[in-house]
Amino acid sequence: MTKRRASLAAATMLALFTAAGCHKKAAPPPPPPAPPATAPAAAKPTISYFAAEPDSVNSGQPSQLRWSVNDATSVEIDNGIGTVSPNGRRAVYPTATTTYTLTATNSGGSSTAAVTITVTSAPPPAAPAAPTQSVAEILARQVQDLHFDYDKSDVRPEDQPILQADATALKTIFGMDAGFVVTIEGHCDERGSAEYNLGLGDRRASAVKDALVQLGLPADKLKTISYGKERPLCTDAAEECYARNRRAHFSTGQ
Repeated sequence: MTKRRASLAAATMLALFTAAGCHKKAAPPPPPPAPPATAPAAAKPTISYFAAEPDSVNSGQPSQLRWSVNDATSVEIDNGIGTVSPNGRRAVYPTATTTYTLTATNSGGSSTAAVTITVTSAPPPAAPAAPTQSVAEILARQVQDLHFDYDKSDVRPEDQPILQADATALKTIFGMDAGFVVTIEGHCDERGSAEYNLGLGDRRASAVKDALVQLGLPADKLKTISYGKERPLCTDAAEECYARNRRAHFSTGQ
């Protein structure tokens, strides 16, 4: 009986020891891992400057757009210009007041800048300059001599364009100076008598005057005089020289 009690006590002690060993305190769990570091957000592009030089022009005149941008992956300007480099310039020719906007972009966002070019109306054209030639200078430079065939006093058909141009120039002269008078001189070559050539020169001057009057010139502004063969342009005894002397010449009235 005593042995049985001792065995029971031993078994009880073993059970208590085993139970105590099975319930020892567990180790604490490891701490959770630290969250990953967050990268800082990218900064927006920086527009150093965006300008127009000049910023006021007449319609159609050029202006220079100038710009400088940092840290951009894309740079654009509106109004038909499109993508541009981060630093540059561009000539524009606005016909009306226009605002140009520059947009710079990267992963951090966009930055914008704008510039306005004011377009003004072109100044009116300058008034035509006053004529610098006197009526006497116009007569000497624009009114041409008419030439005649040998022993003839009628205006030749081939000289009609010269006659028309002379009439136009003379109308201009009389419009500039209503008191101006023109003398039509009749000239001949050296052949024939002095008396005959004075009459022939008079007929030549009168024929030119009559033709000009028919073209609308005032008869009282046209005088005639004959010099016959007294004032030749050329003194060679040759047909070429004679042809130059057979003429009606225009000079200022006396």
